[in-house]
Amino acid sequence: MVKLFALSIFYKGNGEARILKTTSDLQSFSFFQRGTVDNFMTFASKTIVERTQPALRQSVKQDAYMCHVYVRSDNLAGVLIADHEYPNRVAHTLITKILDEFATKVPADQWQNGSAATISFDMLPTFLAKYQDPVEADPLTKMQNDLDETSIILKNTIAAVLERGEKLDDMVLKSEELSLQSKAFYKTAKKTNSCCSFT
Repeated sequence: MVKLFALSIFYKGNGEARILKTTSDLQSFSFFQRGTVDNFMTFASKTIVERTQPALRQSVKQDAYMCHVYVRSDNLAGVLIADHEYPNRVAHTLITKILDEFATKVPADQWQNGSAATISFDMLPTFLAKYQDPVEADPLTKMQNDLDETSIILKNTIAAVLERGEKLDDMVLKSEELSLQSKAFYKTAKKTNSCCSFT
């Protein structure tokens, strides 16, 4: 079953991404895992936004989900996290629609210093619920022909997004944004998946 997990809006200033708004639907995870999964998805989203150049789109595979990112030329960025079955084209069209909507409702002078607490934009939960089914977003893809001309860079893992010499394991250990529980979850998930890795 196709699943859309999270939508986030960031502002990327001086190379660092700051979250402006986010929402998630983590009901498919156990109650005890939700906080940890949410924490790690936010960390992954922020990392990928920081490693994506302005006016570029990327889709990055990470374990059981895909992280779709678009950083506009004005440094407003959107992230959509879904399972592998959610179509890339629909994901990127939806990100564009969300960012356009955000830009019309929230003045640009609030982006640079804003935060999730100070920015007033309550439409993300509506988008998340409405577009769980990508068929709902299909009219969007018909309206948005410019995506046909935009190449979306597909990365196999988040490691491919990192700069040369950077390692995800090191970033996770050094991160002040991840809780100890999230770091332990990452290590456990990595060990669990290592038996099945063919890289």
